[in-house]
Amino acid sequence: MAAFRARPPSDEAPRVTADAAELLEVLSGRAPTTPASQVRVLLVLEQHDGINLRTLADSLGTTPPSASRLCDRLETTGFLERRPGAADRREVRLRLSGSGRSFLADLRARGEGEVRAVLAAMPSAKREALLEGLETFCAAAAPRILAHDAGPGAVLSPRPGTPEDPDTRGGRTA
Repeated sequence: MAAFRARPPSDEAPRVTADAAELLEVLSGRAPTTPASQVRVLLVLEQHDGINLRTLADSLGTTPPSASRLCDRLETTGFLERRPGAADRREVRLRLSGSGRSFLADLRARGEGEVRAVLAAMPSAKREALLEGLETFCAAAAPRILAHDAGPGAVLSPRPGTPEDPDTRGGRTA
C-alpha cells in the first residue's frame, strides 16, 4: 500500500515555494567555471546594456570597487567590454561581449534541459497542476512586481483577466 502523504498546510506554501525556487536556481544556474556573482553581473548587463559602473553596483547591492573587480574578471574572460561614454569619455560604459551573450545562452539551455528532465520524471497530471499553479502564482505576483518597479505610491490597475479585475467573471473576461 502506498504511503499517504498529507498536503502541507497553507501556511507552509511560502516555505515550499522558496524551496522550489532554490532548486530551480540550482538546476538552471549551474555554471561550474563561473561564480554566481559574475553570472549575476552578466544578467544585469544583458538587461541594461551600456550602464556605468555605479549603476551596476547599485543593481547588485554592492560598492563600485567590488563591482569593478567583478568586471575586471569578466573582461579577462572576454565576457564583458568596457567602452568610453559618448557624452563623457571619462565615464565607462559596460557591455556584454558576444562571448558573454553566448555563455548566457548556453547556461540557459543547460538549465532548461535540467528542468525538462525533472519535469519528465513527474506524472503528467502533476505537471499540468504545476503549470496551472505557476500561472496563477505569476498572475497574482505581477501587480506586486509592477508596483515595486513603478515606485512608492504608484497606483496600478489589475491586469485584464485576473480575479482583481472587476470585469472578470470566474477568471475570464466578461
